[in-house]
Amino acid sequence: MTTYRNIADSLAAQAKTRPDANAIHVPVRRRGDGVPEYRSYTYAQLNQATIEIARGLLSVGMEPGTRVAVMVRPSFELFALTFGLFRAGIVPVLVDPGIGIKRMGACLKQAKVEAFIGIPAAHIARLCLGWGRGTVKRLITVGRFRLWGGHTLEQIRTLGRASTTPCAPCELDDPAAILFTSGSTGPPKGVVYRVRHFLSQIDMIRDAYDIQPGEVDLPTFPLFALFDPALGMTTVVPLMDPTKPAKANPRILAATMEAFQVTNMFGSPALLNTLGRYLNDSQTRLESVQRVISAGAAVPPMTVERVMAALPSSARLHTPYGATECLPVATVDSETILHESRPLTESGAGVCVGRVVSPNEVHIIAITDDPIADWGDVEILEPGQIGEITVRGPTTTQRYYDLEGATALAKIQHGEESWRTHRMGDLGYFDDLGKLWFCGRKAHRIVSGEKTYFTVPVEAIFNVHTDVFRTALVPVCIGDVIRPVLCVELEKNTLHEWPRIVEELKAIGATHDITRDIEHFLRHGDFPVDIRHNAKIGREALAQWAQGQRL
Repeated sequence: MTTYRNIADSLAAQAKTRPDANAIHVPVRRRGDGVPEYRSYTYAQLNQATIEIARGLLSVGMEPGTRVAVMVRPSFELFALTFGLFRAGIVPVLVDPGIGIKRMGACLKQAKVEAFIGIPAAHIARLCLGWGRGTVKRLITVGRFRLWGGHTLEQIRTLGRASTTPCAPCELDDPAAILFTSGSTGPPKGVVYRVRHFLSQIDMIRDAYDIQPGEVDLPTFPLFALFDPALGMTTVVPLMDPTKPAKANPRILAATMEAFQVTNMFGSPALLNTLGRYLNDSQTRLESVQRVISAGAAVPPMTVERVMAALPSSARLHTPYGATECLPVATVDSETILHESRPLTESGAGVCVGRVVSPNEVHIIAITDDPIADWGDVEILEPGQIGEITVRGPTTTQRYYDLEGATALAKIQHGEESWRTHRMGDLGYFDDLGKLWFCGRKAHRIVSGEKTYFTVPVEAIFNVHTDVFRTALVPVCIGDVIRPVLCVELEKNTLHEWPRIVEELKAIGATHDITRDIEHFLRHGDFPVDIRHNAKIGREALAQWAQGQRL
């Protein structure tokens, strides 16, 4: 385990031992074929920039603990800013840019941001929409255009170069950042990360996946990219819109991985679906890639199969299980998915999320929608019993910012101990071999009469149909009774008639106890999905749509 007292110390250590190694490659322009040209920055350059930014921010009056909205595109500046804030003990507030204008404003209001750092377009949005009105006191612009006053980032760096003000050492329980959840199952919530949470994540991710300094990473999700400098990996910033991973150009991604001999890639299931289909259709291979990490939702076995077919036989695809509030919790790799759990998943066992990542403590407790004040009040279930997944470990965050009600619903106190257990809001179970299985969100379970339907096991049974891309089980009130209704999104190239597919789906469902009572099927052209990963199905919106259909 590391002994750093500040997250930025991990970057400083890389700069000391590998100063001339490339830390970041950033796209600067497109070539004629669409593939970008890149500019490179070393660890020494990145570390020096973070020192200048940290000292500059302190010199203009920012103090440790100040909450700062950061709205900067994936770039050298984003990395330098984030680690500069960490070094100064200033708390970045990070919200996905694609979360939507209304939700963005709500998140910044909830966090009571005291400063705003952004590109000119973000500042214009702030002025027009009133983001941070009444709380923001300091403005910094990443760029030259700043009619709104404040400082530019370059001015901050200049002040930092002239400053001798040292950064005060952080304590492990000091606040480090506020990261907002995606809001895919309710309003986004600001998760309070402390220094120790980030330091533990660095250790646990490195050890779980055997990540080595000098590796080259293509991270298609900006927040995950911020781990790279701490892990000693070189970051290749992809040319894509990070708010629309499913629409990323797979040809450009593949060409970039080949050009930089990428060894590690992080991508959402939706992005891997797009990339895997391209690799399969074009017979393109990615010989340098040894590890693919995917999070945000379960990766369909067919997607895993397509991606793995393009990688060396020694490569593995890993899907860590966790949430913004706690990551990683468990992990499973492509070998287990394709050769062990796949047939069980397709028979209704749920999705295997693998072994618990040490030193987490994971338990399955009886399902309830009520708060649980103390761990002594929980009922722990036996292997094979479906309940709510809970976790307690070094990366388990303890509260949401200024949301005591949400904190009470999600956290369980352990007597006088300072660490709480987090309720994942997910349902699952342990099998007899100690592997964890996921059965869907607690809020999405459907109680119809005396039977409870869990979404993920049911949907996996129907997803085996060759014309089906994905399905979603939603509740619909028919008469005075809640009934499970299966919404179906077909493969784009299917030419089969819907009535015939419905009959085939009914025949599939009749062969399993958990699906034989499902009688209603609705075709939907394009499921709503979350903004962050384009992978979590918007079941609430689907349920509203289904309620208005004729059944």
